[in-house]
Amino acid sequence: MTTEQHVIEQLSQYRQKKARIQALSTYSVGAGITVSRLNEDDQLQELHGRLRGLPTYMYLSKQEQELETVAHAYMSSYPAGVKAQKQAVPAQVMDPEDTGLLQELRRKVQKVIAARGYDVRDGIEAIIERLTELQDLQAEVDRIDFLLTTLEEYRPNDAELLRLIYADGVEIPVIADKLQLTERTISRRRRVAESEYINLAR
Repeated sequence: MTTEQHVIEQLSQYRQKKARIQALSTYSVGAGITVSRLNEDDQLQELHGRLRGLPTYMYLSKQEQELETVAHAYMSSYPAGVKAQKQAVPAQVMDPEDTGLLQELRRKVQKVIAARGYDVRDGIEAIIERLTELQDLQAEVDRIDFLLTTLEEYRPNDAELLRLIYADGVEIPVIADKLQLTERTISRRRRVAESEYINLAR
């Protein structure tokens, strides 16, 4: 698949992604808490932001420093996304002692969730998977919205056409009637609009 095809495929999945976000947002992790609330109320990220830049010995115990060391030992990169971070630090490695430390990290995360009053009904893995999917989808939808808004600033007609087709799911004949244009003209303008959108997304 070419870059151009990939960009348009992402755009064409806009409504599907929005629907999935809505479904994930209502998934309950227990105690009346939804995945959406868990995403919005991420105190762990807030704490990390406050501690960033400080030497770890100032806020980690000796054991926690060992956990940090072994986690970093198995990270080939330091990504920002939740999903990428989860993939960067394996749950099991060749060294049994290191595996034990990595598993302890997972248990600590589970304790934090429990301490915040969340009943981990389906286990931490299920919650992480849903939270990760929600965050990834939201980032993709936000990106599409940003590109369409940017396009609207200098080619408003193109942005309007793409929103009608992809965001609102309006059929071409209906759009043609709405804009008082022929379907052939709409198709031609659509190709131009998609080309402009692709250039922005590169």
